[in-house]
Amino acid sequence: MNTRREKDSLGYVEVPAEALYGAQTARAIENFPISGLRANPFLVRALVLIKLAAAKVNGDLGLISSEQSQAIQQAAQEVLHGQHLDQFVVDVFQAGAGVSLHMNTNEVLANRASQILGGNLGEYAQAHPNDHVNYGQSTNDVFPTAMRLSALLALHELYPVLESLTEGLETKAAEFDHILKSGRTHMQDAVPIRLGQEFAAYAVAIRRSKTFIAEASAGLRELGLGGSAVGTGINTHPKYRFAAIDLLAKLTGEPLIAAEDMRYAMQSCAPMASVSGALRTLALEVVRISNDLRLLSSGPNTGFREIDLPGLQPGSSIMPGKVNPVLPELTAMVGFQVCGNDAAVAMAVQAGQLELNVMMPTMAHNVLQSITILSNTLRELDHRCIRGITANEARCAFYAQSTVSLATALNPYIGYAKAAEVVKESIATGRSIIDLVREKGLLTEHQISTILDARAMTEPREKEDA
Repeated sequence: MNTRREKDSLGYVEVPAEALYGAQTARAIENFPISGLRANPFLVRALVLIKLAAAKVNGDLGLISSEQSQAIQQAAQEVLHGQHLDQFVVDVFQAGAGVSLHMNTNEVLANRASQILGGNLGEYAQAHPNDHVNYGQSTNDVFPTAMRLSALLALHELYPVLESLTEGLETKAAEFDHILKSGRTHMQDAVPIRLGQEFAAYAVAIRRSKTFIAEASAGLRELGLGGSAVGTGINTHPKYRFAAIDLLAKLTGEPLIAAEDMRYAMQSCAPMASVSGALRTLALEVVRISNDLRLLSSGPNTGFREIDLPGLQPGSSIMPGKVNPVLPELTAMVGFQVCGNDAAVAMAVQAGQLELNVMMPTMAHNVLQSITILSNTLRELDHRCIRGITANEARCAFYAQSTVSLATALNPYIGYAKAAEVVKESIATGRSIIDLVREKGLLTEHQISTILDARAMTEPREKEDA
């Protein structure tokens, strides 16, 4: 490999000759060969947006030259348009606080700006990673800002997926609203319910989860950019903080605000814990729903088989014709991963000391991964599974009439104890609740047709007259 020699505060480092990154990134590559995972694109985007805003504001304030400001902004725009992304090479598990990825960003933009200004890679006379790209900034205020901003950007990918999934479940709720089936509690027979009512409840769960996430994300919009090293704003212009955040708000379309207290925004990562917790809540809901889908479609001959899921691929290497509920299975596994990610975030959020929480790289990685895998998984669950579900109406109707909990409707007329006796006899003999009630003369035929109407049991109603 052809290399160039660069010097940082620790000495000389060999850097690939054509790389846009520099010495500190090269050291990070050597020091952190941990996972092979690179920074989430949303985190890179957020970092570059911050650098673009900083270059613009610092140029306007006369803190760097207009030529340097323009060149850095051009370099940033190139990255935002998809160029040079292969130059962001630091592992997601790296030095605390995200220093390595931050310097990776500074070096890429400085080297590209140098090229734009007619200089050579690695020289930095025209545009320096620290003195110009990073003017008035510190990892300690840039990375917390980028972490929050990247989560906001990534959530815009998740929200439409949740809206579509909600709509898909609501569509099935309407389609299945007429289908009666047995409810089940404790995995035992319960009173009748409509299949559409089950799906309507799933839709509400997803809609509520989206609301929880949106509410939790509000804290991400309060940014400590401008706090510099310890939240005091050292080496920053008094106007820089507010001007840079205002520009970021315009660039992203997010209602961003300057933190009430820059020290708080640097010390506390509670907003990341809140968002991660809301993502975990969504994960718990979709795991629960996916488990229901697996149960309801179990069979085909020895399970519930009240619904059929679209067949997507052969399910066994030895059993011919077997088709498995692969997307609900996938959804559950992704949900488990999101819960694990949340545990990692929680541990990281509580691990800060004094003026800085240095565990931010793992927070950013886990929250962004959770958003990404939930977005991708629920998109596929919606379009490849939910939209294609069909109901086995005859099977559902059989269970609706077979459940011994039909006797629940007898309570207001013959009392709980007498109804329990009917249930016991039904279980022991295999005879239906309706047959036993008729034989024992417990209700008139009119009452049987109304009180033991399974459809009527699925809505509140007044007591029938004797």
